[in-house]
Amino acid sequence: MLLDDRSLLEEIGLRPHGRNVVEFGSVALTRLEAAAEREADARKHVEAVARANFAAQTQTHVAALDLLEARNLSDLARRLDASAAARFGLAGAAVALERPGPVPFGWRALEEGDVDALLGHNGLTWLGPPIPGLDLFGKAAEEVRSIALIRLAPHFPGDEKPRPGLCAFGSTEPEGFTAAMGCELIAFIARVVERTAERWPQPA
Repeated sequence: MLLDDRSLLEEIGLRPHGRNVVEFGSVALTRLEAAAEREADARKHVEAVARANFAAQTQTHVAALDLLEARNLSDLARRLDASAAARFGLAGAAVALERPGPVPFGWRALEEGDVDALLGHNGLTWLGPPIPGLDLFGKAAEEVRSIALIRLAPHFPGDEKPRPGLCAFGSTEPEGFTAAMGCELIAFIARVVERTAERWPQPA
């Protein structure tokens, strides 16, 4: 019955071979080649992701070393912004502190309670589109299409308790930072900023 139905044989890619034999070899080979191609594509994708992750980790470590060489709080903020652009291709980065209390030159000022309002009372990070009214990136703000905010709590020498603050990163890509992303590398950079800032007392 199968041999007599030529249209069916052509549809499923089989070829008759003699009176009672249907050759499945070409179909099996085609499927095997397709499976091998899919596996090769998947392997290439995994390798590309691994290379990108390794490159990002390397740039993160280099940026951390650069931040550790900061000479003061203002230089720390400048180095963070420069590293964000040079190492990660971002529009910029900024450090912010809540009032009351002095805010170092080059840092951004936030009102009391702003960090909890942005991240939630126990929130540590926020990734997504820019937040209206949040001016953290200065002249680069017009280029920013997505942001990452990391909670900071630097404890400056001589202060009774840590100061609430933020480490902010701005990307020119709408999908540069999204809620579905992990943020381990930028969180690491934020911790380096926080610990480095604690070297110096805040300006009076």
